[in-house]
Amino acid sequence: MSVKRDGRPEGAGTTDDPRLRRQAAVALVLLGLVTLVVAAFSTPWGVLTGGPPDPARDFTAQQIARAQAFDAATTLPGYLSLALTIIVAGVLVATPIGALILGRLRGPWWLRVLVGVVVITALTEVIRWPLGMWVETLLRDYGLSLQDWASWTTDRLKNMAVEVFLLALMLLALVALARKVRRWWIPAAIGAFALTVVASFVYPVVFEPLFNDFTSMQQGPLRTNLLAMAERDRVPVEDVLVADASRRTTALNAYVSGFGATRRIVVYDTLLKAPQPEVELVVAHELGHAKYNDVLSGTLIGGLGSAVGAILLYLLIGPVGRRAGFTSITDPRAVGAVLGLMTLGGLILGPLQNVVSRHIEARADVHALDLTKDPATFIAMQKRLAVTNISDLSADAVEYVLYASHPSSPQRIAMARAWAELNGVPVP
Repeated sequence: MSVKRDGRPEGAGTTDDPRLRRQAAVALVLLGLVTLVVAAFSTPWGVLTGGPPDPARDFTAQQIARAQAFDAATTLPGYLSLALTIIVAGVLVATPIGALILGRLRGPWWLRVLVGVVVITALTEVIRWPLGMWVETLLRDYGLSLQDWASWTTDRLKNMAVEVFLLALMLLALVALARKVRRWWIPAAIGAFALTVVASFVYPVVFEPLFNDFTSMQQGPLRTNLLAMAERDRVPVEDVLVADASRRTTALNAYVSGFGATRRIVVYDTLLKAPQPEVELVVAHELGHAKYNDVLSGTLIGGLGSAVGAILLYLLIGPVGRRAGFTSITDPRAVGAVLGLMTLGGLILGPLQNVVSRHIEARADVHALDLTKDPATFIAMQKRLAVTNISDLSADAVEYVLYASHPSSPQRIAMARAWAELNGVPVP
């Protein structure tokens, strides 16, 4: 094999060989089908649903009006942010602007890739910053955010730093592989899958503490009941943690993260102000995620999706490069286009991910009802969450498809009433 001056095998990084492209296309189709099959069989499509949701049955006119006003206030910046994201990604993919900016960088290839990720991410963040401030101002106006600008800025910069770290790690590995291997989509797909799995283990332990302080829930009736409920549910949980969310928000939330030795249930300290039975119901919902290994299955689907993305990148990078002004994936000027393609891919997959997520969340709701057999408290908890978080009680179809990862509060309440009728429990 002949070798170029920079040490790369002749043809490394290029994607113009028709035979190699056919092989990659076949692999893309096969792996894509595997991903769809895994997602289809792991998603609980037949979850119990209720009748037509009726916000007026459970929420006052004032509460509905406040939710509508908040939705109206945040709709414009939300759609502007979406449009801006598409425009920036489109410019990076379809024009040579990104390559021209990154072409000014000097140094070894790995340094140019690293700095390129920082530059593109920073420029994108600068463009989006005013919209972020607009949304933060609205959250403060409606009492959802308690942050000052210094705290808000710090959190945003931390988030950007984590994003840069993960993207740089991925792109450095990708370019290094492409410089050595002509069929770089094979190790890239394997690496993308592995990185997704490792990140799922590492993120709860390494990155989540960057944004919140976590403490074990103090000894008392609530902790005792929660651990007893987990034991009764036969769900091994390493700990129940309390996050100091009240320093930045009034919103109520809880979630499960990690699996195996990193699995823990996290409760916002704001939620602890709710009556204990409601807190227990929220945790019962989270136990449902652990019971059905939702984090593990989500990691598997995410890993397969990342592998599919790596192969698709191999097939697209050649045509995109001819338009965007670089020769191959090994050219550090390609960083902007790669990030743009990743952004567009995420936007396209978002609605599909939301469909799966809504069914998984509905199954966790049913699990909570099966475990507690208390639909009245479930409904009271849903009302508290909706009012405190100012949830959209009647989202339009477009917003529901684009943004809703959970069923709406009225849908969840209707499901609880259907569960009560099915199980012979008085309907709240």
